Amino acid sequence: MPSRAVVWFRRDLRVADHPALLAALDAADQVVPVFVVDRALLDGRPSGPNRRAFLHGALRALARDLEALGGRLLVLEGDPVTVIPALARQTAADAVWCSREHTPYARRRDTAVERALRADGRALQPMPGIYLSDFDELRTTDGGPFRVYSPFARAAKAAAWDDPLPAPSRVPVPEDLTAKGVGAEPAAFDLDGAVEITPPDPAVALERLRWFVDQRVDRYGRARNFMGTDGSSRLSPYLRFGLVSPRQVAAAAGRRGRAGEHPRRAGSRETFVNELLWRDFYGYVLYHQPDSAWEHMRPQFAGFGFEDDPEGLAAWREGRTGYPLVDAGMRQLTGQGWAHNRARMVVASFLTKHLLVDWREGARFFLQHLMDGDLPSNNGGWQWVAGTGTDAAPYYRIFNPVTQAEKFDPDGHYIRRWVPELSKLQPPAIFAPWTATPDDLQAGGVRLGVDYPHPIVDHMTARNRALARYQEATGRGS
Repeated sequence: MPSRAVVWFRRDLRVADHPALLAALDAADQVVPVFVVDRALLDGRPSGPNRRAFLHGALRALARDLEALGGRLLVLEGDPVTVIPALARQTAADAVWCSREHTPYARRRDTAVERALRADGRALQPMPGIYLSDFDELRTTDGGPFRVYSPFARAAKAAAWDDPLPAPSRVPVPEDLTAKGVGAEPAAFDLDGAVEITPPDPAVALERLRWFVDQRVDRYGRARNFMGTDGSSRLSPYLRFGLVSPRQVAAAAGRRGRAGEHPRRAGSRETFVNELLWRDFYGYVLYHQPDSAWEHMRPQFAGFGFEDDPEGLAAWREGRTGYPLVDAGMRQLTGQGWAHNRARMVVASFLTKHLLVDWREGARFFLQHLMDGDLPSNNGGWQWVAGTGTDAAPYYRIFNPVTQAEKFDPDGHYIRRWVPELSKLQPPAIFAPWTATPDDLQAGGVRLGVDYPHPIVDHMTARNRALARYQEATGRGS
């Protein structure tokens, strides 16, 4: 009988640069490709219809790509802790190969799967593939984990990562491949409420990557911050589900540069790779501090005086704060299932600093709407903005939504697209309509409080309140 191995796809929905798939093909005559729809993840509160829709399309593309290589993808629904060992037993597979995951839930799940496989005399074989870095190898000089980005990135670049691997030429599967008797059902997806999503296809991801490297990457250092232009790679949903690997992206960019360099001094390609390493860093931090998924990284914030502000939170969620840039960012998030990174920082700062609402409220809302919603990056980024996370001294960083708009949307294109009721206003009125003259408002067809709301908070009042609250929590003077 031919030797067999199960290839358990999770966040690696591609056939190229897939170490686990290639290792399984080297180890066995036939492979059993499978994806298990885990309702604990798919239907949990943080997972919304946009991510489910993207996953559904990505699985269809993976099935197509495997079939082109002679393979077949099983898409099952159930608890992986029982489904995966049962499938390995039924197909007489010697081992289950997968890409190593690092979130607390994934580690608990994989430990349970490994234990069940071992009881049957089989093995779980996790491989790299989701990040550039090896999280176990990267340590400070005293042997502890890194807690700050710049030294982590320097160590990651010094450790080096391998070049991407080619796709296999063939994926042989058992002729009688079936999932009968493994306690699982064919998966069903509830896609109600999903926005029109970015095409979830590895071919589209690679096409976007090639276009970005050819047309945009050399201007990335500056262009990435301007919200009204297409200056970012827009690869984050593809990286989230592994339709393209971080090694493929880094190799296409072509350079590593030096960690922590300011974009004006570093080359744009280096800046782009540094952003890839921020993704690694947040995964690394969560790996070494699993409680940081939903708890403050800084213990002094355990008793922080967050505000219970349901009206402010609702206005923020619905894009009606009265600050055009904040509202544009939130409307892009809910309307597109994605938001520009600069807008993400501004809206997160507004919620946590202007309104003093707990960052976890914002993190959950983002995860409900983002196609690229990824727990380590999302929650790590929220903690960075909120001042409870990894940055050295972040409590006084409070983004001014007006000056951010003036600097990074100088013509108002981004605001006009997402806040169309202000589309006839010209700069500077479009950045702060409450400061505009009555003539400018009339010319723009805007009646404050009717067509567009007054600001729900005053910036300077909110800033002073936030600084006082954070100084109290951290014990720092002004």
